[in-house]
Amino acid sequence: MHCPYCRATDTRVLDSRVADDGGSIRRRRMCSGCERRFTTVELMQLTILKRSGASEPFTREKAVAGVRKACKGRPVTEDQLARLGQDVEDALRLAGAAEIAAHEVGLAILGPLRALDEVAYLRFASVYRAFESADDFIAEIAEMHADPAARPDREPVSTG
Repeated sequence: MHCPYCRATDTRVLDSRVADDGGSIRRRRMCSGCERRFTTVELMQLTILKRSGASEPFTREKAVAGVRKACKGRPVTEDQLARLGQDVEDALRLAGAAEIAAHEVGLAILGPLRALDEVAYLRFASVYRAFESADDFIAEIAEMHADPAARPDREPVSTG
């Protein structure tokens, strides 16, 4: 850790505290060079494991971008999308794993999106679950009507 004042690399931790949400650690540090104090906040890095085996850091904006396409033409505001993105990230962090399978991100999106806008939910689910016919839409709508409070938690259909 470099001192933000003198750029020295010799700093020591005076105090560490876990944030209330458990997703970050606040550290109070002191520079051995200039003896000034500063605070750092460390966040757990979420990594997404893709189907190809590659991994990449989780970015909330990438998750929201797919939802934004499903919400096109719907009465959904950017603030609502930002909240959905935060809810998805919070849910993934609460899972406690540093590495998350890509399909888990989609599952984490489905519930809040369904609560936000059912039409956008159907659009997103049709791509995510690889609907192949109108019967898939009919089955999903029937399931929505059968249990309006249920959160979707099925895995996507594998297309190859």
